[in-house]
Amino acid sequence: MSAHACECYIPTCFCNLIADACRHLPVILLFVIPGVSHHACEESWEEIQSKKTIRAENEVEANKLVNNYRFGFRKWKSHVTERPFADRSEVVKELYSELNVIKPHAGQLFTCGNVLYVFLFGWWVSLAYFLVGILMFITIIGVPYCKLCWKLGCYFLWPFGNSIHKVQFVFNVGILSPLLVVQRRFSTYVWLLLGYPLLVVVHSLACFISWILVFTIPVSKMNAQTLGVILLQAPEDVSISSSSQRKVNRRFSTLLCCYHAANWYYYKYTVDGINVFAVNLLPLVIVALVIGYIDRENQYASSDVKFAIAIGSIIPLSYYIGMGIASISAQSNFAVGAVVNATFGSITELTFYITALLKGHREANPCLQEVVKAALTGTLLGCILFIPGICMIIGGLKHSEQRFNSRCTGVSSALLFISVGGVFAPTLFSKAYGNLVCDACTNSTGGNGTSNSSGPFVCHNCHYDLNNGTLFHNHVQPLVYTVSALLPVAYIIGLIFTLKTHSHIYDIHVGEGQVTGHHGTVVHWSRWRSLVILIMATVLTSACADLATEHVQPILNQPNISQYFIGVTVLAMVPEIPEIVNGIQFALQNNISLSLEVGGCIAVQVCMLQIPILVLFNAFWDVGFVLLFSDQHLWASIFSVILVNYIFMDGKSDYFQGTALVVVYLILLALYYFAPSPASC
Repeated sequence: MSAHACECYIPTCFCNLIADACRHLPVILLFVIPGVSHHACEESWEEIQSKKTIRAENEVEANKLVNNYRFGFRKWKSHVTERPFADRSEVVKELYSELNVIKPHAGQLFTCGNVLYVFLFGWWVSLAYFLVGILMFITIIGVPYCKLCWKLGCYFLWPFGNSIHKVQFVFNVGILSPLLVVQRRFSTYVWLLLGYPLLVVVHSLACFISWILVFTIPVSKMNAQTLGVILLQAPEDVSISSSSQRKVNRRFSTLLCCYHAANWYYYKYTVDGINVFAVNLLPLVIVALVIGYIDRENQYASSDVKFAIAIGSIIPLSYYIGMGIASISAQSNFAVGAVVNATFGSITELTFYITALLKGHREANPCLQEVVKAALTGTLLGCILFIPGICMIIGGLKHSEQRFNSRCTGVSSALLFISVGGVFAPTLFSKAYGNLVCDACTNSTGGNGTSNSSGPFVCHNCHYDLNNGTLFHNHVQPLVYTVSALLPVAYIIGLIFTLKTHSHIYDIHVGEGQVTGHHGTVVHWSRWRSLVILIMATVLTSACADLATEHVQPILNQPNISQYFIGVTVLAMVPEIPEIVNGIQFALQNNISLSLEVGGCIAVQVCMLQIPILVLFNAFWDVGFVLLFSDQHLWASIFSVILVNYIFMDGKSDYFQGTALVVVYLILLALYYFAPSPASC
């Protein structure tokens, strides 16, 4: 590569210095982002080294990365296009391979996964075949299928290394007597009426269990192949052989051949672009809606169970919402991507918060307002401390030390300072000018707080009285509206900074591989399909959030757990589980910059978009939401922002720094766990 070619992504003042090194670098293709030579001398050599090259296979993926990385929106999802199967690693190819290929070298068959298969599936599937075989033997006419069942019973007890074939016999139709034809036909009818339905139940159950366990998906494939193909063959056409006994004197085609019952890498398995864990959690949505809206009297499930299922169902729905956002953004222009991200980026959390506030207003229960504030603070703390911390730990254990663009992180840190300062400004203002009022004060001598009493006083339920006088209506409330108007403006200015005036800080290079553009690229979801799924997932999220808030009260009434703790943990972090998974995946790929952006973008959105939207909603529909936080929320958030900015200063990360962030997060959780419940609860 020439020095001139190097200019498209390395500052000019360094090009001559490292021209020789550039010859050994892979060819880099740049999408959308122009050259940055006029900013060249502003960046140090360490910052250039810290820039990561993000590779994409086609222009659609590149567009998705540009939208995500430069917008600063929070939904980071996997590929929105189908990756060429030939370009995948051998490990991934093994995940999607059919179980009908005989391998010359199967490797070790006596593995922990295979032994576990015998105890989880093999013995009872084999027993079912022997029982069905006895049933077919009793019918006399079903004896051929009896023999097939006994052979398959032995096979499914330990199928590894053995194979099932379809024997290709060549019959002369003329030599088959009519009686033999009729006998075969009746035996098939008996099999389809008596034997096959029983085995359908057995294999369906084994298929379901092994699919839910994810890592045993090969067992699910094996049962599905048996149910759909093997059991529908004529019994004389099915042959079973071991790895050491291959039929060589007959022509045959392999129907089933399995070597391993489990594979650790199935956590990467996707169905139509959606991770298998999100697919497996989707039935929770149906269960939540059925038991939530049908069993109103809690006859079949308690409120605790309904709440847990409703909260759990939000996890796959948030993943589908994120996938829909990423798909539409990747296939649309800049403006459409911005609108979709801004509209649906926080829809999961806002749906839950607004539903809880409406329920608290209807039932005159101010405790739900405190729970919403705790959830907002918990999301902020989790995204500032836990998500970057766990990503640093996992990424540091694999890559020792990881680097990220400190200038890029500096912009996010500045936005965090502005966000936290703006959100907690009304709280600081109320503490500076509000009157401290206590419900009851007594002294050690038993006095009631009069002037004649002496000794130290003990006061209970002290708080700042804002309703006394005109402080709240004339001073605090206007400040809340002012802050809520300024925070989105600061967010927009941050976007202009990253998108226009200083876009060189966020250069994204899409490299290595032939870029195909939109033509020849197979997208998982089209724009219209993504929009339909996005709307459906949003509606279902609203329904599940309504169920969660309806059944949250028994959880809040737990005497040993503070409502603060429930808000900052369960209600705050459960919807963010898909983002935590995505951040960890980026860290494992040595893209720690993206891992840090995941948490930072969510935290900024909480302060600069979600909270102003809640204030705006309260202005039009008074649900009693006041932007005043407790002392715990205030100081925990401020301390967390200061700490994370100190950690990010050097542009390097390792597992020790990540451990520090996670430990601080756990300390704050312990503080909330042992804290007294809010006065309104």
